[in-house]
Amino acid sequence: MNSLSMNLLLAAEETTVKAAEGAAGAAGDWKGWLVFLVILAVIVLPFVLGTLIARWLKMRDYATKIGLVLFSLTLALGPFVTRWVSGQNPLSAISLGIDLAGGTNMEFAVNRQEAEATGKQITNEVMDKMVAAVSRRVNPTGTEEVTVRRVGADRIEVIVPGADQEKVQATKRKIVDLGKLEFSVLANEVDHQDLIQLADSLGDKVKEIFRNNQLIGKWRPAAVTAETGEPKVQPGDRVHVRTVEVNGKPQLQYLVVVNPDPAQRIDGDLLKQVRETVTDRGLAVGFTFNDRGGHLMQQLTSKYQPRTGAGYKTRLAVLLNEEVHSAPTINAVIGSTGVIEGSFTQDEINDLVNVLNAGALQVPLYREPVSEFTVSPTLGSDVQRKGLSAMAVSIVAVLAVTLVYYLVCGFIADLCLLLNLILVLGAMSLIDATFTLPGLAGLVLSIGMAVDSNVLIFERMREERQRGSSMRMAIKNGFEKAFSTIFDSNVTTLITAVVLYYIGTEQVKGFAVTLFIGIVISMFTAVYVGRIIFDIAEQKKWITDLKMMNIVPTGNFDFLGKRYIAVGISLLVMILGLLLVGYRGKDNLDIDFRGGSMVAFKFDGESPTVDEVRAALDKKFEKSISLERLSINEAGKEQVLFRMRTIESNPKTVSDNIRAAFAETPLQLVQQHIQIGEVTPIAKSETPLAADAAPDLFAGGHKVVVKLSQETLPASLAEQAAIFLADQKKLDKPQDLVIGQGIDQVEGKAKEIRLRFAASVPEADIKNVLADFTQKMEGAPHFEEINTFAAAVAGDAQKSALLAIALSFLAIIIYLWVRFQRVTFGLAACVALVHDVLITLGLVAFGAYFSGNAVGQFLMLEDFKINLTIVAAFLTIIGYSLNDTIVVFDRIREVRGRNPLLTEKMINQSLNQTLSRTLLTSVTTLIVVFIMYIMGGEGIHGFAYCLMLGILVGTFSSIYVASPVLLWLTNRRIQRTTVTA
Repeated sequence: MNSLSMNLLLAAEETTVKAAEGAAGAAGDWKGWLVFLVILAVIVLPFVLGTLIARWLKMRDYATKIGLVLFSLTLALGPFVTRWVSGQNPLSAISLGIDLAGGTNMEFAVNRQEAEATGKQITNEVMDKMVAAVSRRVNPTGTEEVTVRRVGADRIEVIVPGADQEKVQATKRKIVDLGKLEFSVLANEVDHQDLIQLADSLGDKVKEIFRNNQLIGKWRPAAVTAETGEPKVQPGDRVHVRTVEVNGKPQLQYLVVVNPDPAQRIDGDLLKQVRETVTDRGLAVGFTFNDRGGHLMQQLTSKYQPRTGAGYKTRLAVLLNEEVHSAPTINAVIGSTGVIEGSFTQDEINDLVNVLNAGALQVPLYREPVSEFTVSPTLGSDVQRKGLSAMAVSIVAVLAVTLVYYLVCGFIADLCLLLNLILVLGAMSLIDATFTLPGLAGLVLSIGMAVDSNVLIFERMREERQRGSSMRMAIKNGFEKAFSTIFDSNVTTLITAVVLYYIGTEQVKGFAVTLFIGIVISMFTAVYVGRIIFDIAEQKKWITDLKMMNIVPTGNFDFLGKRYIAVGISLLVMILGLLLVGYRGKDNLDIDFRGGSMVAFKFDGESPTVDEVRAALDKKFEKSISLERLSINEAGKEQVLFRMRTIESNPKTVSDNIRAAFAETPLQLVQQHIQIGEVTPIAKSETPLAADAAPDLFAGGHKVVVKLSQETLPASLAEQAAIFLADQKKLDKPQDLVIGQGIDQVEGKAKEIRLRFAASVPEADIKNVLADFTQKMEGAPHFEEINTFAAAVAGDAQKSALLAIALSFLAIIIYLWVRFQRVTFGLAACVALVHDVLITLGLVAFGAYFSGNAVGQFLMLEDFKINLTIVAAFLTIIGYSLNDTIVVFDRIREVRGRNPLLTEKMINQSLNQTLSRTLLTSVTTLIVVFIMYIMGGEGIHGFAYCLMLGILVGTFSSIYVASPVLLWLTNRRIQRTTVTA
């Protein structure tokens, strides 16, 4: 090719590249314009359509109002339509919590003792860095749906959706590993005589050596191999070592030189890249420093490079998590790249690379989480199915009751309720909020409470029509007079939701978010959208009268005349309940508030009775357990699970005790059963290698297939195999064992997994190792759910729950004080709330006490225990009971007018006028909660039980407790003022 043709070819290529770049730029511009046009359409089109509808209705004043409703609807439907257009399931726009989708929720606490021992302070900045480091470890690519966030002053919460037991264990390892990497030199008798003399003079108990308040050296242990327990680094080259006793065993420690200037020290923060590699000694970690790291390493190795005639070589110290993993001799100047050799296994290499790339933890974490909540995907999907079914039936029931009772008005209310549901789901999707099982309950409850707003409006409209007002005036006055009551009752519920959000667990926060959004949107749909529909229907003469049922006509019942009987009954029930609560003592508390573990397991064959299972478990747990029988749907078949709670918080101890308990009975616990195949040789040519591939460590070795009864992750089997083999110490090198991926399943869980051994391991040793491995793994219980709480976390949860209730009461008193301009209203309401909570608490204890007999089984009673979900129910009862009380108080204020006195007649009149609304809202909400109790499954059974009782008690207290107390407090204040005058 001549020079001219070469130039033409280059020119053509350049033109092609520029054309491609121009096309790509044009495509990028079009995408940008397309996004802009879509956003513009979402904002503009609803208002354009609203204007057209208003013109068609000949009600131009309503164009903006209709447009705003359509705009809200468009925003809410946006996430679902977007997924539908892209071929995805529209419901994937909703994020499900771990209790619905399966997964794990863990809290890790900072080890303050170790942090303070190294002089590190636990500050907000340190905790923020910790959260960032942990997030990079568990989600290195940023594509996983993993949540990492700070909880309190010294804890980190990690939420992994869809995770099972195997993935949980792998995640734990990544989280707690400090990942602290350091490079220095080992002190030797030639170069560091002064440091050695100073270190020896301080004695064996001193680990850090200071001079002039500067750290110049430290004693650090040699890391040991998992299989043999021998130090990875052996003494030599005149390095200084000592042997001290740690936990009753001798430990080899090296004296490591530390640069007095922290800015000159070489650590993992200076790494640019960490990768897996292979050397002639096996698996290793390769690393590359950034420019500064390379410069400091060059300085260090230049200072200690071999000197002619010295007779020794200085050894580099590679420390990982304050242990000496490698100490190669310095043969030449090292620059920006190097290798860490330390007899690592494949799993150790994978974790080490991830951890070092993610960055070191600023302060150490306890290795075991202080709380853990794990639900298998199978159990999560069953809970999801029952929760959604209960929600659907509840919504249909509410719509039907509203339609039947209020007829045309009920139809309008149903439209508003359906719009409310769509807007709530859309808002949850737009803010990427997570739906938990209590969150579904909160959604249904917010719809039930939205009915309350409609009932208040409709009853006001009924009163206006009975007074002779025109249809238009009845609608206007009905909405305006009901608004203040609706606003007051919803604000107090919002206060409860805010408190719940700040003190709750992930599941409780899901309930709080859903309840908050649901209440806010219900005000928009009931008051704003409902008013628009009524105005249009009235002006277009679609409705000319308000026809509705009136099952509870306004009467003249003397409620206060029966107050002493009612108070006597309340006191009796309250005292008996509190006595039973006191009798049960700590048995009232779930592990959230007591500490302990909760596990769910099942049996092969015919399911045993609760008594049979309890009899077996009591022998090992000394009758310190509670037991529930659960029913789930798995692969179209009904399966029975048993959920056990115990105060034992060590999961391994719980697992071992359960395994031992049923080993002596005919009951067949679902366990992991293992079958080892034949050990066969691996041909050297079995795995073809690319030219640049690492050598195959297993060519000429052996392989064997392991078959499992329960699917598991190969990585999990690798971890367990490594632990068992380490105990036996039968392998010389950790890289001699590698757990391969499933034969028939490339990714995910498998029932067939291949083990490969290097050629250096004799076949006889392999068979011995596998036999021992089988013996230890055979019969391990298979848990569908695991939940553990440390005692410290349980104590904090108790304090948070009590603080939440106290803050709710205080905020409610202050709000009602301001709203009604009398503190007596707030105090009277809080007396009623205390009454409601205490009676419900006692009835929870009654339910647990009678759960074991025939009556309890018929009523679906369980051994209900107080946990954070039950506390959420108590706070919800507070909010709901306040709705009733505020409606009554608002009517009392209206009837009383400017009269300084409050009489029994005024209160009786107010109670009779609001009785219809009180009973209707209670009935509709009770229908919702009852369906949740019957169909919602075990996850919200206790929650629904408390709400069901709380609604009944709250309705009673708004009539027979709050009003009499208000009368007594008001008249007492007036009498005191009169006497003073």
